[in-house]
Amino acid sequence: MKIISLRDLPQDIAPSRDLWPQIAAQIAPDTANAADATRLPASPRRLVRLRWLAAAAAVGCLAVGMWIDRSLLLAPKVEGGAPTANTHVTPGAPASLDVAYVSDPRYQRQRAALLASLQAQLNALPPTTRIRVLASLDTIGKAKQDLESALGKDPGNALLQELLVNTYQDEMRVLTDVRSASHAGEGI
Repeated sequence: MKIISLRDLPQDIAPSRDLWPQIAAQIAPDTANAADATRLPASPRRLVRLRWLAAAAAVGCLAVGMWIDRSLLLAPKVEGGAPTANTHVTPGAPASLDVAYVSDPRYQRQRAALLASLQAQLNALPPTTRIRVLASLDTIGKAKQDLESALGKDPGNALLQELLVNTYQDEMRVLTDVRSASHAGEGI
């Protein structure tokens, strides 16, 4: 038995008859019937109803999203009306809301520990370094107050929230740098 390769077959053999008209005739009626079966008559009342349902769904999704955002950002209040977490609003600021942002308890503990030992660590630093550290901490403190006040007026502003988190991180960096520099006996 001789094996024939595809390359050995002739390239230009014409079919004995043209099959395309029969194929097209069989495809066309099925396509037309399928399109007619899936297409429902769109009455104007149905279109209006669908538009109202879509609008209601969008409003519902927006309301749920805002509710979830508020519940995550705002801390619950106790009976006396005071928030359970640190309030990040300047007291007496005009048109500001009483907003309390929940912060991580580990962050609060670490910050409190660093602040408790700050004075002793500052005393171990050279005077010029001490002045720079205090100026940095003062600048960070003012920035935190400004951001907290602005967030009190616009609590849903994501940019202000991100800036506030970055400011907290900057403060922690300075406090940990002071701690490491005072233990090493060198400047920052």
